Amino acid sequence: MPIARSLTIARVFLRYRLNELVPAEHQPLWLRALWVPAKLLPQGSKVKNMGRGERLRRALEDLGPIYVKFGQLLSTRPDLLPVDMVRELNQLQDNVPPYPAEQCIARIEAALCATVDELFAEFEREPLASASVAQVHAARLKGRNGESGQAVVVKVLRPGIHKVIQQDLELLHHIARWIERYLPDGRRMRPVEVVEDYRHTIEGELDLVREASNGSELKRNFANSPLLYIPEVHWDYTRENVLVLERIHGIPVTDLAQLRAQNTNMELLAERGVEIFFKQVFEHNFFHADMHPGNIFVSREHPDRPQYIAIDTAIVGSLTREDQYYLARNLLAMFRRDYRMVAELHVQSGWVRRDTPVNAFEAAIRSVCEPIFEKPLGEISFARVLISLFQTARRFDMEVQPQLVLLQKTLLNIEGLGRQLYPQLDLWKTAHPFLERWMRERIHPKTIVGEIRRYGPEWLEKFPQLPQLAFSALEQGRELGPRLQQLSEQLAGSRRRGRARYARMVVGGLLAAGAALLASPGLLAQVPAMSWALGATALALLLWP
Repeated sequence: MPIARSLTIARVFLRYRLNELVPAEHQPLWLRALWVPAKLLPQGSKVKNMGRGERLRRALEDLGPIYVKFGQLLSTRPDLLPVDMVRELNQLQDNVPPYPAEQCIARIEAALCATVDELFAEFEREPLASASVAQVHAARLKGRNGESGQAVVVKVLRPGIHKVIQQDLELLHHIARWIERYLPDGRRMRPVEVVEDYRHTIEGELDLVREASNGSELKRNFANSPLLYIPEVHWDYTRENVLVLERIHGIPVTDLAQLRAQNTNMELLAERGVEIFFKQVFEHNFFHADMHPGNIFVSREHPDRPQYIAIDTAIVGSLTREDQYYLARNLLAMFRRDYRMVAELHVQSGWVRRDTPVNAFEAAIRSVCEPIFEKPLGEISFARVLISLFQTARRFDMEVQPQLVLLQKTLLNIEGLGRQLYPQLDLWKTAHPFLERWMRERIHPKTIVGEIRRYGPEWLEKFPQLPQLAFSALEQGRELGPRLQQLSEQLAGSRRRGRARYARMVVGGLLAAGAALLASPGLLAQVPAMSWALGATALALLLWP
């Protein structure tokens, strides 16, 4: 662990009194000792009046962009953090000063083995945007006969970012292990897995070829779709640290004034956002997992039938077929108020322990969900219901499910965005028929035939091996019986020998104690022979193998 960086983190930790976030009864001695130097640091009076959420937010901002991005990830986990902390972490912004254009141009030219003038008809030195991992410049490709071609954006990784991120990830792992060890809820929160999930997320942003591949996959999934448009990737100009994309000129999704000025159908726009989410998760099983407002635009064409435009495809997610199935059934059962089914599905999926008392779990789910469902459907937060469900499951030792983290984050973003566009959005009106249709199609003969076509060649290839595999399994089973019997006899013999040895040690100890007592000066003169006899017997028993 880099010492200088560790000292910086310790100083920030002390300045914002983050030791107070750990309950006193669970603080190790060294953490309590930090209270004294914390008082001596500057800003003490200001920090004293800050809430715990604000202190955590300011500490992450002071530590730099990598910790800011980690805080943004934590802000999507209201099932783990209190509401006040989530509210503060939502204010974290990933805006950092740009680095010099000369360095950026040098990186582009080194990656593409040509000068910027040879590559582009135009290149703007002033960046369009600058974030912790990369910055973006506007440019224009060269067309035929040297004329200007298509408008593009050039995304370039920051110099030295790999080293900085690796060092900070190492430190985050140390912090996660400490949380797991010392906080009362630490092990259930699985902080090491959360950090590992963040590692995959941030490392995905460091490979622009991967981001381009994700964008191409999403573009193919929504080809000719009126719902979503993904900018085209220019592969000839794309490398691991440089990405060139078609430039789009949509309206930022949060610019409600512009959207209303062109008479955008806001209700349809909100509903299409929900449809995009469910189509990605259940039909494509490949979803854009960073759909915050900064990455979403609305096309200026056809405002009566609005189309979304999505950028920054570095972070994507997918679920296993089992998680897809259990999630869909959970959502359907929850909105039908079939709490027994919700409880049973949590057990069947392995999200809670197999020995969870279903009756008690069902009652807990009912007590949380009933007050929510008394409201009109248009006022119910779909994402909050899911989060409340996971929070309830925490009481029954539900562990964090890393495969659902990105999904939950995306659902929160989509629903929040939809309600901002159209406050009366009834998310269930769009989700319910979609999930019902998806469940029917899952067992439809066409789906089964499709699965056979997909996996049939592999099955046919392995079919001739089945008799041999079955015979080998039987042979192994036949051989396993005597081995298990032999092992059982060996274990029984070991237990018998262990019990005998233990008995000899106990008896030997007692005899040795008797020998010592009888060997005392007062008794030694009276019965010396008995003392020696007991001592010799004890020694023999203790040394007997």
